[in-house]
Amino acid sequence: MNDWLDAEQRVERAQQLSESQRWAEALVEIDVALGVNPSNASWHAQRGFILEELDRPEDASRAYERSLELEPEDRGVAVALGNVLIQLGRHARAVEVFEELARSYPDFEPAYCSLIGAYTELGLHDKAEEMFYLAQELDERCPHCFFQIAASLFARGLTERAIYCWERVLDLEPAYVGVCRRIGRAYRSQGKLEIAREYFVREVREDPGNTDLLYELADLTLEAGDVASAAGKLAQIIELDADHAGARFALGKIWLAKGQPAQAWECFNAIDHSIDDDPELDKLDLKAGEALYQLRRFDEARERLVQAAARDTANPDIRMQIGNCLLATNKPSDAADWYRRVLALDARQPYAQHNLAVCLFQMEDYEGGVVHCLHALRSKPDYVLAMHNAAIAYVQLARWSEARSMLKKALRHDPGSQTLEQLSRRLWRFRVQVSVRRMVNRVRRILGRPVA
Repeated sequence: MNDWLDAEQRVERAQQLSESQRWAEALVEIDVALGVNPSNASWHAQRGFILEELDRPEDASRAYERSLELEPEDRGVAVALGNVLIQLGRHARAVEVFEELARSYPDFEPAYCSLIGAYTELGLHDKAEEMFYLAQELDERCPHCFFQIAASLFARGLTERAIYCWERVLDLEPAYVGVCRRIGRAYRSQGKLEIAREYFVREVREDPGNTDLLYELADLTLEAGDVASAAGKLAQIIELDADHAGARFALGKIWLAKGQPAQAWECFNAIDHSIDDDPELDKLDLKAGEALYQLRRFDEARERLVQAAARDTANPDIRMQIGNCLLATNKPSDAADWYRRVLALDARQPYAQHNLAVCLFQMEDYEGGVVHCLHALRSKPDYVLAMHNAAIAYVQLARWSEARSMLKKALRHDPGSQTLEQLSRRLWRFRVQVSVRRMVNRVRRILGRPVA
């Protein structure tokens, strides 16, 4: 008798702890009680609720299943079980639970309401709509029904009808959590960004500490072109959650775009590199490499970019930047290999053609370099830098007429360039210097002296 009394007291204690949101302690108490009386259906249901609050939906589903085995007629537990199954992605099993509930209790509106969401998740939108109308016959003012059917309509591309149903939710229950966010997403899908932002702001007012919601609003604000406001919201998220990788990454990209690589690197470097639940973070190595490159930390930049290249095997831009790092550290042969990898993916990439030419020039292969400059100009006819470097290579090869022709072409595209004008004026001097050098070398050969 004392054990049974102790069990009852522990259940009461679990209820009190739950009211104080001390969920872990409440679970201990309910488990001890069930150890004494494992056949009490309501205690298993209470345990399921506690497990949900502890974010253990799989365990919660088993607790609810056990409760229903002991007391099959408990409609509230059946609804709770179905909702947890939807959360777990086990939609077909959730449909079984709700359909059985609807068969047993044809006038129980929550069964039809829940079926709307379950059928929507399975893509059975006709069935979802059928359940909506059955639910309406029982309760035409149920906000949950309108919320669920709106999701079905939106999934089918019926955006205006979805917005109407979500607005109906607000009419019925103005403080309904999540509905303004859904309306905002719908307007965003239509490109109506200012209206979308208004609804997101409304949602944020109701839930100001929700960092995921703030992040979505920041992303929308950025899409609307308000970079400063977006940056402010991202900074706010980081204040609330210093480990929010998405916010740090987005803010880092903003700094990078503004030409502030030091601030960008600070953001990227603070992100836990092991995080892999955000697809956008696949680009972390790439963006970190770009920031390090702009900071002239070329070796570190190359290390991050090589990691990015291993992850994205078909991205020529990453390989281009690796080549740039190697070229910046006076490794033209290694850089040339990476530019060739770029050209294997995109043979018409003019910048890779040009930079490969620069590598060849540094290795004194002027003939080969000119060829790649000309390839670059076929893809980008106004590429003045390629013309400039080709002209210098022609000078080195003593191909004076081609050098002069290339300089004239470059000046047509950039008539105010002092560099081109100066090179053009000095062209005759180069020709004299080369002629003199050749004459001196010829005399040295005759005299048997080392050629300069």
